[in-house]
Amino acid sequence: MSALEVRLRPVTEDDLDMFRRFATEPGLVGLDWTGFRDAQAPARRYATDGYLGEEDSRVIVEVDGTAAGLMSWSARGFGVSRYWEIGIALLPDWRGRGIGGHAQAMLCDYLFTHTPAERIQATTHPENIAEQKSLERAGFTLEGVLRAVEFRAGRWRDGWMYSRLRDDPPPAGQ
Repeated sequence: MSALEVRLRPVTEDDLDMFRRFATEPGLVGLDWTGFRDAQAPARRYATDGYLGEEDSRVIVEVDGTAAGLMSWSARGFGVSRYWEIGIALLPDWRGRGIGGHAQAMLCDYLFTHTPAERIQATTHPENIAEQKSLERAGFTLEGVLRAVEFRAGRWRDGWMYSRLRDDPPPAGQ
């Protein structure tokens, strides 16, 4: 099988159906499902800034010309410092193919090139082994456990924090 061509691109109006699906289809985002959301919110946000905002943004993960999911980044801070927190949601048909790690590494390269951020972080669930491996392939390092950080499926759950710093070695294969 030939290598898949993965690229990141801005959101278009045609992508809004996928965004609505993530907001209204239970389980489509896996463990990140937190209940039904406003199905019209994606169109309102797109009309505001095309999902490319100063504090948070979204781009499409495209594989061989097909929208496979989305990535996000949001500004966070600690004292006077600012850094990015990233996230990814791939449609089920695209999971388990190495796309997530590749897309996350690409987004880090983009953010380190176009912003002065020193740090990019991502969180995942302790039971999400696939995402943990994906983050590690993208050059992230596990920093630790965030105890009882998320209320999901009726109870408080732990999260795992990963980070990648500007001067960390690039992921293998880059």
